[in-house]
Amino acid sequence: MSFVRTLREDLAAARTHDPAARSNLEVVLAYPGLHAIWLHRLAHAMWNRSHTLRLPARLLSQLSRALTGIEIHPAAKIGPRFFIDHGMGVVIGETAEVGADCMLYHGVTLGGTSLSATKRHPTLGNGITVGAGAKILGPLHIGDGARIGANAVVVRDVPDNATAVGVPAINREPAAPESWMDPAMYI
Repeated sequence: MSFVRTLREDLAAARTHDPAARSNLEVVLAYPGLHAIWLHRLAHAMWNRSHTLRLPARLLSQLSRALTGIEIHPAAKIGPRFFIDHGMGVVIGETAEVGADCMLYHGVTLGGTSLSATKRHPTLGNGITVGAGAKILGPLHIGDGARIGANAVVVRDVPDNATAVGVPAINREPAAPESWMDPAMYI
């Protein structure tokens, strides 16, 4: 897939996931989540192109963090049509992998639990939504279509189409897309 096509898909994802987005121009100019992912895509390309470009890639990722409040390591692998809504405080670690059509809200951490140079960050499948403030820690796998509730702390794998809520998060049966955030469901 071409770099430009990927950028266009990211823009379309922002319009699809945010009903407040009124125009492409508004999203391009005023959405820090989109700015962060676009700068990440450039830093990631630099990171993978040459070892001599890794320091400039890290510096670009830090510039992006300063501008957007979103920190994405340049080695993190992020699929197409990714969207970060209200992105302040999002952290995506070095060995994290994010599939296609995923959405994160502000304050989400895809973090590691080890100091060894191994796979230490989560892998998110396709079509995942992660609620505000959620922490997904360690080399876990989050299945396709899963939902992670706001402020959940996920330390175990989450199966496809499940909803994980709580501290530590527990997996719930798949729910209808409209009802996964209903507070009565978790009482």
